[in-house]
Amino acid sequence: MLWGRYWTSLRPQASAESGHVHWQSRMNFKGGRGLKSGLLIAALAVMWCCQVNAQPAIPAAAEPAGSPPASLKDFVRHPEYSYAKISPDGEFLAITALAGKQTVLAVLRLKDMSVISHTRLMGDRSVGTFDWAGPNRLIFSAVMNLGSYAQPFKTGEWFAVNADGSMFRNLIDYEAKDTFTARKLVHYSQSFSLLDALPDDNAKVLMLLSDASNDVSSEMVEVDTFTGKRRMVARAPHGGECSLVPDEHHQPLYATCFSDKGADGAFLEHSELYRWDATGKWTLVNRSTTDGRHLGVLGTAHDGRIYALSGDEKGPVTFGLLDRGTNSFKPLYHDPVVDPFSYIMGSDGKTILGVVTMAGAPHVQIVEPGSPDVAVYVALSKAFPEKFVDFYSATRDGQQILVSASNDTDPGELYLYERSTGSVRFLIRNRSWLDPTTMATVRPFSFKTRDGIEVYGYMTIPHGRDPTKLPMILNPHGGPIGVRDDWGFNGEAQMLASRGYLVVQLNYRGSNGFGRSFENMGHGQWGRKMQNDLTDATHWAVDQGYADPNRICIYGGSYGGYAALMGAASEPDLYRCAVGYVGVYDLPMMFKKGDISETGSGQRYLAHTLGKDDADLRSRSPVFLASHIKVPVFLAAGVRDQRAPKEHTVEMRDALKAAGHPAEAVIFEPDEMHGFYDETANLNLYTKMLAFFDKYIGAPSGVAATAGK
Repeated sequence: MLWGRYWTSLRPQASAESGHVHWQSRMNFKGGRGLKSGLLIAALAVMWCCQVNAQPAIPAAAEPAGSPPASLKDFVRHPEYSYAKISPDGEFLAITALAGKQTVLAVLRLKDMSVISHTRLMGDRSVGTFDWAGPNRLIFSAVMNLGSYAQPFKTGEWFAVNADGSMFRNLIDYEAKDTFTARKLVHYSQSFSLLDALPDDNAKVLMLLSDASNDVSSEMVEVDTFTGKRRMVARAPHGGECSLVPDEHHQPLYATCFSDKGADGAFLEHSELYRWDATGKWTLVNRSTTDGRHLGVLGTAHDGRIYALSGDEKGPVTFGLLDRGTNSFKPLYHDPVVDPFSYIMGSDGKTILGVVTMAGAPHVQIVEPGSPDVAVYVALSKAFPEKFVDFYSATRDGQQILVSASNDTDPGELYLYERSTGSVRFLIRNRSWLDPTTMATVRPFSFKTRDGIEVYGYMTIPHGRDPTKLPMILNPHGGPIGVRDDWGFNGEAQMLASRGYLVVQLNYRGSNGFGRSFENMGHGQWGRKMQNDLTDATHWAVDQGYADPNRICIYGGSYGGYAALMGAASEPDLYRCAVGYVGVYDLPMMFKKGDISETGSGQRYLAHTLGKDDADLRSRSPVFLASHIKVPVFLAAGVRDQRAPKEHTVEMRDALKAAGHPAEAVIFEPDEMHGFYDETANLNLYTKMLAFFDKYIGAPSGVAATAGK
């Protein structure tokens, strides 16, 4: 995960008329629907097989008796697809899929799911985000698939191509590869992101240009996807990090600007909202430092309504509408515990039908009860009673909707909904080699910490096991500030649970999504109250009877690696072993090494979230507490990691050795970064890690022998 800002049976409890769909945790879901995808990544070929009616519930498949757990090779395999989107006219389906070590862009003809083209970039670049620029034209970015805990590394390049693979164009580049790209060069300080695909123009799109050459500046630009020609539409009101939002006519409307620098130069997160007026100038609408609240615009509905979020420095933010005439905010939905997690979008791609929150399992609050799309959404939710339903995309006329259905045991299936017939056609199942009927269930939980803070988390319970006195792995997430664990299919947690381990994940103070005050509680609490929350979660699992107190290990990646080693140092009698993966273990080093320390913003953030007193930082660094660690330790790092440089792991290894308690296993992967990406590297990591867990907290009889197969 990134450092902070750097970035169960499911049953609808109410109808659309009452305004919400609420998913509650289940205990004994058998899962599975018996549908198998014919997607063959090696050939990028997809077969479709069946239709189901949207109204009746679909019965669960019978669970195979005595099914063995999936192999580690199956768990470390990359998903078959990462995103899909239907073309505006409904003729094509574009999908990003893995081919070898690269993500490619494949286009299929929807009527028979035949592959008509696939676009692979040169070298080791992969296709990143994409969208339809018209019924026959796609625009997409390039990324590098380098680390599982880091976001895909954006190369900054953008390309366009026709659905049949013709008219390939390099739109934005940093190197002159030919005469065409020489005219499209941009400076390395400039980056682009897609704002609007402009449905009324089959050639052009709106993009946001951010330039960090001096101070950050932002512009809304129009880009021709055939010629690469760019035209500036509007410039942000001032330098700084700004997002620009177009109106329903695709003209500039609002700008939300952010900064982490206060008047005294110290860390202070604040925001400003501006409105574009008729004279082409920006007018200040809200300033958080003086108005006492943050106000940000999400987007514009086709009818001109402005969706916005409003929040103070305390509780969760509120979703609502912003009046463009008076700039007044009208609340539509507020959850007292959590911020909005995501949104259910209508078939027009602009209207927000529902707000998704996730204190535990997903809760969908309908905010457009009169919309015909809501009736479709509720019908589909009833048709998939044990799945979380989402609208991926739709045709421009709204007659065909690409629907996703997933849950904690199923990574997801894609369906095509036909409005004219009310039918649903199965398209693709992700990770088709994993059987949902053998996966572990994810149960949300909450409790009060020692100082009275309500915290939320998830337990992944081994399939078919009574959740009583199980061997447990506490798995703190990375971040730590502004990151969270959520409900759904988690491949790593499923892998650990398949070997008999109860996996506990906690959204400790500092985690994202529970209001600004809860998130800010994490600053200054590395090795302190954030660590106490994890200790309290361990005791809670024992006290509730879920975990065997004599068989508990702690394992995490990134900040979670830090928390794992701090847990072993601060609670020497609580855990039987600790695993640190791409972690940081020397807090003073964070100010000198790693990509966060390389910018002024990063230095301000580190000073704010860690403090600057060297003696205090050392007292909260596992490297300097190695003599307190008595349990077996497993360490792993990527040699090319820029977020948590390998020197942290080297120091931790050497400190344990000097303390007379050397790490039992240390892995340095030469070609990996912040989290391993290569399947072979991951297979080696998890084979050795599971053997380590089995040795100290014990795997069920007959399970460990299959771990590496």
